[in-house]
Amino acid sequence: MASVHSDPTSDPASAAGQRLWGATALKVLVAGGFGAGKTTLVGAVSEIRPLRTEEVLSERGRPVDDTAGVEAKRTTTVAMDFGRIDLKPGLALYLFGTPGQDRFWFVWDELARGSLGALVLADTRRLADCFPSVDFFEQRGIPFVVAVNCFEGTEAYAPDDVRAALDLDPAVPVLLCDARRREDGKELLIRLVQHAWGAVAA
Repeated sequence: MASVHSDPTSDPASAAGQRLWGATALKVLVAGGFGAGKTTLVGAVSEIRPLRTEEVLSERGRPVDDTAGVEAKRTTTVAMDFGRIDLKPGLALYLFGTPGQDRFWFVWDELARGSLGALVLADTRRLADCFPSVDFFEQRGIPFVVAVNCFEGTEAYAPDDVRAALDLDPAVPVLLCDARRREDGKELLIRLVQHAWGAVAA
């Protein structure tokens, strides 16, 4: 499987370092648990109309979709979200939001192929939901940043507390954000690119 450690010039499937329309295009995943804010973040930062594959939650899905803590959620991503943002002239990011429920994890390997890195969105009301994302990227050696989505009315936690709870490597950045804010999302993506390129250099 291609990863950030692959040579992008020899792997045509790799989005890391691929040049399109005169710009370098990098592929980034937005992952995390069910209801953590992935679709919201992609929509907030994308400079094109985002592609969404949301479906309304049904009564049939209630036994398998745990909505504890996110009872107001009415839709779910069933394939992926897609957006695009130019971080600066000549540098574009293609954003792929992953589905959060475990029954859709079979698409993650294909989405991760050729990615520069990933944002893992964490919801402190359901922090354990982001463990599968963390494990996925750790096992595949894909650089990632943990972004704690600070929902209104929830208890605030310091990044170091979240790091300890997730047992993260000290090198993994842990940042606080509001997934609805474009500037927050853009800053997360900048930090991810810096972290991923630093991992390559190391």
